[in-house]
Amino acid sequence: MRRARLTVHVSTKLNRSHVVTGARALILPTLGRTERDLRDGGEQFVTVEDSMGMVHASRGRLEPASRHLLSEPAIVCRLARRVLGADSKVPWEEFERDYATIRDRIARVIPGFEDFNARVARPGGFALPHAPRDERRFPTATGKANFTAAAVEYPELPAGRLLLQTLRSHDQYNTTIYGLDDRYRGITGGRRVVLVNPEDARALGVADGSYVDLVSEWRDGVERRAPGFRVVHYPTARGCAAAYYPETNVLVPLDATADTSNTPASKSVVVRLEHAPGDVAEGGPGDRRPQARPEGRLEQSATD
Repeated sequence: MRRARLTVHVSTKLNRSHVVTGARALILPTLGRTERDLRDGGEQFVTVEDSMGMVHASRGRLEPASRHLLSEPAIVCRLARRVLGADSKVPWEEFERDYATIRDRIARVIPGFEDFNARVARPGGFALPHAPRDERRFPTATGKANFTAAAVEYPELPAGRLLLQTLRSHDQYNTTIYGLDDRYRGITGGRRVVLVNPEDARALGVADGSYVDLVSEWRDGVERRAPGFRVVHYPTARGCAAAYYPETNVLVPLDATADTSNTPASKSVVVRLEHAPGDVAEGGPGDRRPQARPEGRLEQSATD
């Protein structure tokens, strides 16, 4: 990131990502989804697809924090006009003035979005087509559902190592963090924690509440370290540990990816735990957050 000539953030609020920039940096404040979006074409809304495949309108009800704030579509349209110039055949000004014109273009090119504006105006929106669900039809070469079976692979862990998975907390959307509490797992007041099975922790000599550095191991021999994580004894599977991302993204090598999808292997990171310098036992005079509620350690998450 720091090697880039220019970095641009479109943001609803300041966060730590804004301090890691290129040679020049722009922070473009934008309307939040809860704020009203008034353009020349009237009050605007955007559309979202939920986890059930339903497409519906999303519009804010609150007065904007500032009359100078622009929406995300408006920012993109203005950037496009400045970058592409007057020769662009895309009607960026029209798109910025009335988002319905964007949906009309989407309806022309993306299957399942025909008559987009009329359908999204209905209460609850509309469902995207899904041939197996709607018609019991499978768009495969055979016309049937095709199943594949992959060989079961078991990661081999060196002695004294754990298999780390990265995960989200309750108050988190992707890498956007809204709070420091995680009601899924009973963690409060912070996110720099590593969840370790109590038996593994005893074997490794790390007490509940102690602090460790997480060090990942990969075939390139490069040391990747995430310092200062509080150990929380938690009923993870033996040999496994868990910690939040993006705090632990630094531990994932860029070439540690899945064979077919090429996605980062963030659920399968071999790590060792090293006692952090100046470690303070839980409850001592220098005790640091975060804390784990005892009852939280018995909860299992079905979300990650």
